[in-house]
Amino acid sequence: MRVAVAYEAGQPLVLEEVPVPAIGPRDVLVRISASGICHTDLHVIEGKSALPLPIVPGHEACGFVEGTGVDVRRVKPGDRVLASVAPACGACWWCVNGLSNHCELNASVKAVPRFTLPAGQTAGAVCGCGTFAEAMVVDEASLVPVRTDLADTQLALLGCGVTTGLAAVFNVAQVTPGSSVAVIGCGGVGQSVIQGARIAGAAVIIAIDPVRSRRDGAVAAGATHALDPAAADPVEQVRELTQGRGADYSFEVVGRPELMVAAFDMARTAGTVTLLGMPAVTDTLTLPAIKAVFSGKRLAGASTGGAQILRDFPTFIRLAETGRLDLASMVSQQITLDEVNKGIDLVNRAEGVRTVIV
Repeated sequence: MRVAVAYEAGQPLVLEEVPVPAIGPRDVLVRISASGICHTDLHVIEGKSALPLPIVPGHEACGFVEGTGVDVRRVKPGDRVLASVAPACGACWWCVNGLSNHCELNASVKAVPRFTLPAGQTAGAVCGCGTFAEAMVVDEASLVPVRTDLADTQLALLGCGVTTGLAAVFNVAQVTPGSSVAVIGCGGVGQSVIQGARIAGAAVIIAIDPVRSRRDGAVAAGATHALDPAAADPVEQVRELTQGRGADYSFEVVGRPELMVAAFDMARTAGTVTLLGMPAVTDTLTLPAIKAVFSGKRLAGASTGGAQILRDFPTFIRLAETGRLDLASMVSQQITLDEVNKGIDLVNRAEGVRTVIV
């Protein structure tokens, strides 16, 4: 099978022919039909994450089961499956208590060195998946069987970006009808937050992004206002659009500390601030202590948006099937695995919403 390998930080991925990884008792062999390119993969490729290289990036994908280990119960050969950025065993304390995005298998599943490279060294797989490949071997906890007529290119987006955005709106922030929402960053996750806010009934949805095409896409997704942060202070612009109070809910979807502070500042007193962007592993967030205490604001980090994949994947699929969630508009480009470095470059240049490898 062919895989795209990140050998050195900041360097192009290298396509390699490798053996199909061994299938352990809990493992599933999945033939990948589509994989999105997420900004988190860029952090890994650029060496900004804690993950060691070499590694096979990719964690947002769908495909078909070709083989299973002896202890696998969740899926069977022939099943169409959606891979998740975070596993959910369904039985540990975290899963049973509605916190499956923190499943106790998280660390162990993601640490397995899945691939043997031509030079003999082993390579890991981002989030335990490694979907920049023709196939993957993954723990069954990272898969959910699905039955839908959605196109592969659309279904794959639910594996990370879309689910992260929607779940952050519904599960973490719990946006209410008639409320105001500000979103910093309008890539795939940001536009998913915007769609989630629209579905939740928010009355004012403010999209903030320096890229004109993404602002236009955000308006098409449901934003009522689109702000260029270079035109004026976005915090002041948000306040002007919310009767001087600030937004009821703010979301930071880029992963830069200064934008996290901006999201905090543009939320109203006693508002909710949700942080979704992936920061570099060395970044630090600093807030004025007096504001953090006396503003009454709720600051919440949202790992995978607080998604509970066994429950949320089917829910989000139904939203897409019924037209409430628009996935088709989010697929900006389709490329082949041979063009993976072109896809990485598109993401680096902030072109489009989501590039999908098919």
